Amino acid sequence: MNNELALLGTAGQRVLRLYHIYRLIIGLALVLIISSNLESQLLDVTHRQFFLYASWAYLILNIIVATSMQQAERIGVLFALALFDIVQLCTLFYTAGGPSSGIGNLIIVAVAVANVLLYRHLGILIAAVGAAGIIYLTFYLSFSNAYVSNLYMQAGISGMLCFAAAFFVQAVSKRLKASEALAIKQASTVASLEALNALVIDRMRTGILIVDNQYRILQANQSALQMLNSRQLQGASLAIHFPALIDSYQAWQKNTSMHPSSVQFSERTPQLQPSFVLLNKNNDTGQLLIFLEDTRQINQHAQHLKLLSLGRLAAAISHEIRNPLGAISHAAQLLNESEQLGSEDKRLAQIIQDQTRRMNLVVENVLQLSKQRQAEQQVLDLKYWLHRFVSNYQERATTNEVLRLLVKGSSLQTRMDPHQLDQVLTNLINNAMRYTKEVEGKRYVDLILYRHPDSKLPVLEILDQGPGIPESQQQSMFEPFFTTDSKGTGLGLYISRELCEANQARLDYSPREGTGSCFKITFAHPKSYGLRQ
Repeated sequence: MNNELALLGTAGQRVLRLYHIYRLIIGLALVLIISSNLESQLLDVTHRQFFLYASWAYLILNIIVATSMQQAERIGVLFALALFDIVQLCTLFYTAGGPSSGIGNLIIVAVAVANVLLYRHLGILIAAVGAAGIIYLTFYLSFSNAYVSNLYMQAGISGMLCFAAAFFVQAVSKRLKASEALAIKQASTVASLEALNALVIDRMRTGILIVDNQYRILQANQSALQMLNSRQLQGASLAIHFPALIDSYQAWQKNTSMHPSSVQFSERTPQLQPSFVLLNKNNDTGQLLIFLEDTRQINQHAQHLKLLSLGRLAAAISHEIRNPLGAISHAAQLLNESEQLGSEDKRLAQIIQDQTRRMNLVVENVLQLSKQRQAEQQVLDLKYWLHRFVSNYQERATTNEVLRLLVKGSSLQTRMDPHQLDQVLTNLINNAMRYTKEVEGKRYVDLILYRHPDSKLPVLEILDQGPGIPESQQQSMFEPFFTTDSKGTGLGLYISRELCEANQARLDYSPREGTGSCFKITFAHPKSYGLRQ
């Protein structure tokens, strides 16, 4: 039988326990009636002794059943319990003298409880047993007691009430079960939505803090933890740890149309742009919602838009810029070749030629940004692709430039545009070769390819043995036009990171222990598709 025929589970066990308690109370009440001799006023003398035995048997048997059957998950056990209780009550009904004793009402209650535990035909069967017992025993008692023959109508009504109680309880129980199932389903849906909302909030790049009216942090998502360089913020006080946020909030309260000023809490945390939303404005216990935006991402996006605009402008006027640059460079070259110029003038002509060449390189890099083509991604086996890249690079490199490759593991695949990856690696390796120290007349740059133990994504490290990048410059090194080389344009690292992000990869820098630099490319999963173009 399926679960539609019985009330099982937690709700069924609760009803079963109440049923045990009810039967024990009835048994105790009957025994107390016997002990106080009240039954002599209610029962026929010929059946008094049988009623005494039946009452004690009812109490003792129910104590045994209640202690031995604390749980029942099988339909047969519940049906046997209900049938056993009806039989006992019918015995009491007979020994108590029939309908006039009131035991018939206990049979109706027992039928109702049985129909809570047993649905449909099993419950109706119990009702039929109870009704048959009342009517048959009344008819049987009428042979020995003429008075009972006047109670046929009462017995018939009691039998009808057994069926009425069964049908009514089944209807109510069915509706209650449907309501409970709906409530459970809705609770499950709400729990799923809450879990989904929590996951979405936790994965958002925007930091989110929920603060009470005492400026205690009630909840913080993962981005907020990273932005504030903390592992645990729940329960922390803004007044103690982040007072600048309170100052910014109080200033915003005075003029909500004002854009809150950015804050920075330490050298390890980025500059953050807060915004505030006050929940339950009409309630003194209202909560405050704080959004934190990393200004580096905002600035990077703004710089990207500026460079695109600059690229379009450079594309529009490139003819007017590059022609004069070419004429100046050519004139400086001719002057430098003239025998009539002194050494000082030739040095000045060479400076003019070098600077025009640098200006032309800036124009070409900006044009490259404006004409950046859409990434044509394909699945690359990085192990074999890098072997070919290293071989091609060594063919065009000088004899003192050595590129070494170390691969750890196999099946290191990603999805990326091979031409853009070639451009990124060439730029990074050329920079590394420029700054690395010579060892026995050789400049060594190492490429190490492996799978990250946590994310399981392919990672490529470009290692040199140069002086490294000062910590004060590491925050700005990927910004456009930032350079420490007087001959550089400051666009190489910026373009490399842009190309990596266009392929869902990530380019980071980390200093090496001792000396040198490490540029790390974390590649995307081979089944991912580039979303940013």
